[in-house]
Amino acid sequence: MSRPLAKPPAVLALRGGCPRCGAPTLFASLIGFAGACPKCGLDFTGFDVGDAAAPFLIFIIGTIVVVAAIWVELAQSPPWWLHVVLWVPLTLMLTLAALRFAKGLLAALEYRSEARLGRRHE
Repeated sequence: MSRPLAKPPAVLALRGGCPRCGAPTLFASLIGFAGACPKCGLDFTGFDVGDAAAPFLIFIIGTIVVVAAIWVELAQSPPWWLHVVLWVPLTLMLTLAALRFAKGLLAALEYRSEARLGRRHE
């Protein structure tokens, strides 16, 4: 059994939308969920998306950034401090953006499938 979503899961994840009504109210901070949706009252505290996506995102983004840094080093040979100025902020921004998207997507899919921690879905 599954519940209908207000919009497709990827759209909800991009907008930080509530799975029930679609209003952009899922996040209270950059990557922290709000307590509940002020529009429809859906309780977000029951979502347990955890931090499972973080290691995968770090590996993917880390690979992209390392390959780009090696390419820049071989093509331009900039000073070491330029690498720090370029790659540290880029890595942080990409990781936080991807983590926000992943958490929104997992919350939408959890809502749709009515998954809850400690409960078997039959």
